[in-house]
Amino acid sequence: MTDRTPPRLLGPVEVRTLAAELDLRPTKQRGQNFVIDANTVRRIVRESGVGADDVVVEVGPGLGSLTLAILETGAKVTAIEIDEDLADRLPKTIEEYAPDHADAFSLIRADALRVASVPGAPPTALVANLPYNVSVPVLLHLMSLLPSLKRGLVMVQSEVADRLAAKPGSKVYGVPSVKAAWYADVRRAGAIGRNVFWPAPNVDSGLVAWTHRPPPTSSIAREDVFAVIDAAFAQRRKALRGVLKPLAGSAAAAETALVAASIDPLARGESLTIHDFVRIAESIQSGAVAKEPR
Repeated sequence: MTDRTPPRLLGPVEVRTLAAELDLRPTKQRGQNFVIDANTVRRIVRESGVGADDVVVEVGPGLGSLTLAILETGAKVTAIEIDEDLADRLPKTIEEYAPDHADAFSLIRADALRVASVPGAPPTALVANLPYNVSVPVLLHLMSLLPSLKRGLVMVQSEVADRLAAKPGSKVYGVPSVKAAWYADVRRAGAIGRNVFWPAPNVDSGLVAWTHRPPPTSSIAREDVFAVIDAAFAQRRKALRGVLKPLAGSAAAAETALVAASIDPLARGESLTIHDFVRIAESIQSGAVAKEPR
């Protein structure tokens, strides 16, 4: 509906007033740093590309700064919040600051890492200021859990943003880069200053945008591919022939599998794409099957 009154967004005064009401003391354990700048949350939402047709999942909504900005687009929002006090207050905040949009908001009281389903219409986007201490596991879990997600934009620690968006050959290319590439095309979407948060974090923040694409076509399970990725980067300075020995059964078997997958046995994981890892996993499994007694 076009005649709805837009939400009022939270600024420094509103954030501190809500925090005082809750006697809130932000904890590092849960990565609680609240955005106090309306322009920043509007920028995040604009970069995400969400609109009135979207069903958005938000993780760690906190006091509701980003939630209100997402509702401003006309999108529906399902927020996942683990903190009981914040979860209790959030619906009231939506009623107060976005009364005409309250029917577009729903809340899941849970740990995002343990959510097994999201009720309602299938989500189309993920937009969140992710808790920095669990940002990568949460992102990968939701990408796996919710194949309906078409795109997303998350704010994470700047170094984590670099790793998620890194390409093969980069010094920061690693497990997060490759696993995220299983689900999506990932890119850096900007930086966020420390002064837009309360309390101000002691690290810089970055935006990561991603667009869903079908996973690589493969005859084996994602878990088997991810096991190869984990092994390849566990000792990232060592050649694949050596680090894949436990998975293949021997160094010789690892070399045979790598050659069969058209990969140099002396290559390292940081030079490979997600598709290379898929071929290696398939080759290792084919070798294992060939050795089974008939």
